[in-house]
Amino acid sequence: MVFKSHMFQALDEARAAAKRGEVPVGAVVVAPDGTVVAAAGNRTRELSDPSAHAEMLAIRAACKASRSERLPGHDLYVTLEPCAMCAAVIAAARIARVYYGASDPKSGGVAHGAQVFSHPQAHHVPEVYDGIAGEDAAALLREFFAGKRDGMC
Repeated sequence: MVFKSHMFQALDEARAAAKRGEVPVGAVVVAPDGTVVAAAGNRTRELSDPSAHAEMLAIRAACKASRSERLPGHDLYVTLEPCAMCAAVIAAARIARVYYGASDPKSGGVAHGAQVFSHPQAHHVPEVYDGIAGEDAAALLREFFAGKRDGMC
């Protein structure tokens, strides 16, 4: 099978999140056959739910669609390095591969901070690929927060 990135769809989800006033993070879950089974953007403010991160929402929808709490063989594309909470759910769902765009030195939980997949307590360690469309993802975040600082959003 030929590799096809779904990061551009995740970036579209991030842009939609920004338009809703959410931090622009988007995620896409892809089945082993290459079919997109779920996509989401952040909705923490809209849902008044601190766990409504793009990854969480996409994984929940994919699990519901597959009628399973596990997603072996599935890939997750996310525009920002997952936080520790999301990384723990990725491990619990048994996601096979995680592709993320921008690094998150402040709140990341994969390459930074808690480094969830490096702990012996991690039930599953996915393959991780970083920097996929990383500059595009980082630019979305910079623009969003610059607008917040300038009182534009």
